[in-house]
Amino acid sequence: MFCGNRLKVPCEPNLSSLPCSVLAEPDWHARRAAHLARVQTWTGPHQTRARAQRKHPVYDFLFQYYHFRPRQLETWHPGLGVILEGESALDYLSIPGYRTVPEGVTADPAWLKPARHEGLHWIASLLRATTSRPPFFGCFGLHEWAMVYRAPEVRHAAWPLRFNAEQLAAIVESQTIRCSHFDAFRFFTDAARPLNRLQPSKSSIPALEQRGCLHANMDLYKWAFKLTPYAPSELIADTFALACEIREADMRASPYDLRALGFEPIPIETAEGRAQYESLQRGFAERGIPLRARLMAVCEALIATL
Repeated sequence: MFCGNRLKVPCEPNLSSLPCSVLAEPDWHARRAAHLARVQTWTGPHQTRARAQRKHPVYDFLFQYYHFRPRQLETWHPGLGVILEGESALDYLSIPGYRTVPEGVTADPAWLKPARHEGLHWIASLLRATTSRPPFFGCFGLHEWAMVYRAPEVRHAAWPLRFNAEQLAAIVESQTIRCSHFDAFRFFTDAARPLNRLQPSKSSIPALEQRGCLHANMDLYKWAFKLTPYAPSELIADTFALACEIREADMRASPYDLRALGFEPIPIETAEGRAQYESLQRGFAERGIPLRARLMAVCEALIATL
């Protein structure tokens, strides 16, 4: 929901035939300040750790794997079809994708180069396919275990595992691995890949992605920031908040012992732990539904302007 009063005016024909919302300068300044305060609860600690060269096995992932810098997350964008009033709106002209219109400054769909049109359609189709596909809740987070299964070394070597190598292997071999997410599967050890019932590939992503998957819901953040500057930053922050909670649960269910950092294990090697994991998984899937719908709406509005 937008803050303040909005005036509906027609966009210039070369921008869009859709109506635009004009935000008065005090209103969008308030939204920008609120966004910055919200995301700095995440970016601030990360930047402090980075300056001290301290790694974090849970939260670093959100900034390193997703390749969206803290400064980018902190930068507020109003989103497609919003015009910013006031002299200070001219500062946005230094950001790629903005232009002036008679009422102020707005994100310009024409900035989206034809080479990126295919990617935009791909994101939209992936979101639609994921929404329409039944969710699966029986993976129990075994992807993290498959990433260390019979491995000579592990990614987070500074942190202990809860089991020795043979115990860990026995737990993996006693379970059914059914990971549908390619970007998790590609980090499986060579020994673990044949144990997975599915063999995801980059080309199979649209056919396999399903909304019960923790990583599919975490990736809503990726699709949101890839729509910058057309996705409103409040939506990007909402997807980041969900991704952060999912990452915490993901690593709590992993074989790593992170209790020294305040993360109690979700013992998926037990029936109780698997039930706890599934309950969290179902909650994340439900929370992902409206976020995915909002992302699809941005994609569809942007595609309509091409």
